[in-house]
Amino acid sequence: MRYIILGTAGHIDHGKSALVKALTGVDPDRLKEEKERGITIDLGFADIHYPDGLTVGIVDVPGHERLVRNMLAGAGGIDIVLLVIAADEGVMPQSREHLAICDLLDIKSGIVAITKADLVEEDWLELVRDEVRDFVKGTFLEGAGIIDVSSKTGRNIDLLKEEIHRISLQVRPKSAGGPFRLPIDRVFTLKGFGTVVTGTALSGSLSVDDPVQILPGEIKSKVRGLQSHGTPINKAYAGQRVAVNLQGVQKEELRRGAVVVEPGRFRPTRAVDAELTMLEDAPVLKDRSRVHFHLSTTEAVGRVILYDCSELKPGGRSFCQIRLEEPVLAVSGDRFIIRRFSPVVTIGGGVILDSQARRRRKREGLEDLKVYRDGSLAEKIATKVKKSGVRGMTRHQLQGWINADTAEIDTVTDGLKRDGILVRFDDRLIHRDIFQGLRERIADTLRRFHENNPLKPGMSKEVLRTLFGLEQRTFQGVLSIMDEVVVDRDTVRLADFTVAVTDTFREMKNEVVKLLGQKGFQPPTKEELAEYFGLGVKEMEDILRLMAQEGAVARITDSVYLLREDYERMLGLLREYYAEKETMSVGEFRDLLGTTRKYALPFLEHLDSNRITLRVGDVRKIHPAFAK
Repeated sequence: MRYIILGTAGHIDHGKSALVKALTGVDPDRLKEEKERGITIDLGFADIHYPDGLTVGIVDVPGHERLVRNMLAGAGGIDIVLLVIAADEGVMPQSREHLAICDLLDIKSGIVAITKADLVEEDWLELVRDEVRDFVKGTFLEGAGIIDVSSKTGRNIDLLKEEIHRISLQVRPKSAGGPFRLPIDRVFTLKGFGTVVTGTALSGSLSVDDPVQILPGEIKSKVRGLQSHGTPINKAYAGQRVAVNLQGVQKEELRRGAVVVEPGRFRPTRAVDAELTMLEDAPVLKDRSRVHFHLSTTEAVGRVILYDCSELKPGGRSFCQIRLEEPVLAVSGDRFIIRRFSPVVTIGGGVILDSQARRRRKREGLEDLKVYRDGSLAEKIATKVKKSGVRGMTRHQLQGWINADTAEIDTVTDGLKRDGILVRFDDRLIHRDIFQGLRERIADTLRRFHENNPLKPGMSKEVLRTLFGLEQRTFQGVLSIMDEVVVDRDTVRLADFTVAVTDTFREMKNEVVKLLGQKGFQPPTKEELAEYFGLGVKEMEDILRLMAQEGAVARITDSVYLLREDYERMLGLLREYYAEKETMSVGEFRDLLGTTRKYALPFLEHLDSNRITLRVGDVRKIHPAFAK
């Protein structure tokens, strides 16, 4: 099976809908008002099925100048344009605007149909053909077939069908290898089924019972059913017109412009970097101008930040950032249209280069945007991962960032890893230049820490991670391949660092041991020791921690330390006690050590946590692990 989308284009009342009906037998005007007024107001849909398995879905768009926004909603997924020009009127204003839009959207293929051929003489028809040839010169329709037809008499309808078939076979189909993405163009409810959305699948595939997300609203749902061209299907593919029956979602939660996607791949954005091209007859666009931004079925208001000029003249081209007033779902490689904020007319369009853009400093330059525009997929991915800094990117994020097959992205990233350009930590990719810089900064941070804290065995791992803003798994991965650092439980140190044990420290250690020995099971706290020796609490803490590391003292709490000899004596007293009795109260423990309740409670909590005693209600038993 092969699926192609054809879109009509042309001025109001030039016979687009009548031609679609003549081609398919289906009237695309579905609204009551459309039938009463005889004009297309919103998008209409039909299809042609060919014997060889080709299905051409047709999107019929309105032609009135006030309805161009509806036309744009239908133009996003089009592969082929059927430009309709009435023989009795020739080229008209919306003929020009629609063709300009299709050109900006980089549509490659099309046909021109001169409708209402039954209303004019042959010599007039020849004049219209000449006018059309001049009109399409320099556009993608130059050299395209021009077929005069009559929806009323059936003139050349079969010939037009054959031409559509011929061109469709030359069109490169949309990729079913990427993550699924379907911009919504209609939302409605069906009795007995619930909420249904329709659209053109731009990439990937979708099956019944698959989970989906609807962005940018972060709505989660499941596929209850699928239809394409009125036929129930179990699986939908890129290029098809698809109706998706969603589970557990109300119609009021959805709107045209939202996008049904495969979960965990895509992220809405409020800023895109792009290359913008102005139409030849457009007004001058000044930096920071507000515009209407159209991307597939999405419309949003945004502001254009020009990167390399202060204004963009008619026919001009520039890199820019479009900052949007509401989030949209965009993918690098998507085409867009901008319309003047007021009066609303089409003025330009272009291609999204970075769908997850951030504010750019002038000194950064524009080299990355040139790579996104002209580079290979490998160059684009390497550049984007590098621009993502220490946070890097996951494969899933890359799949939702750029318009490419998942398998192709995986192949490219594997090659970049083999070449040493990207470094992988768990599921996250970081550019080697960023990793090397990160490695050097971590080492420098630890070096400064050791210089300022010579008695500390290392820096807190969590403090170091937070300082660099790394995710836990990425941080663990970075440390694991840094030969120059050593991780010791909750601390990190340089491999060549040793605690600087000075004569002053040895003297202080002896004084602390002497004082703790005098106090026994009522030792002074860390704060009291600091005050006694005239030191800062932080400095005293470093001394006690180092003494604990050497085995001179045992840490009971962050503030209380026992001399190692007293600690061992406490354990011996416990063994003797439990040899005679099965349980011990807090008071009995206090009396056993000859201490006070102030110390007995933290001692017991320490013993409980170290599996020496076992609390049962208000008493303690000996822990089985200690009893052995």
